[in-house]
Amino acid sequence: MFMYKIEVQLQKETVYVVLMAEDDAQAFDALEETLVRHYAPSPEVVDAGILEKKRAVKGSGYVIEPRINASLGTN
Repeated sequence: MFMYKIEVQLQKETVYVVLMAEDDAQAFDALEETLVRHYAPSPEVVDAGILEKKRAVKGSGYVIEPRINASLGTN
């Protein structure tokens, strides 16, 4: 079993999804199912790519960093 951090470009935003799957194909199947459950209606995915993949063992995890919005003048 692997943990995946996937970057998903939707029409209006970029989201990051962390999920577990046996292989890359199952990860993308699980990604589609997760997006359908989370959004109503289901969003159109422009692009999706695996950012990180690691074995799912005790203590495994990912850091999801917030994006800085330059138009708001935040640092």
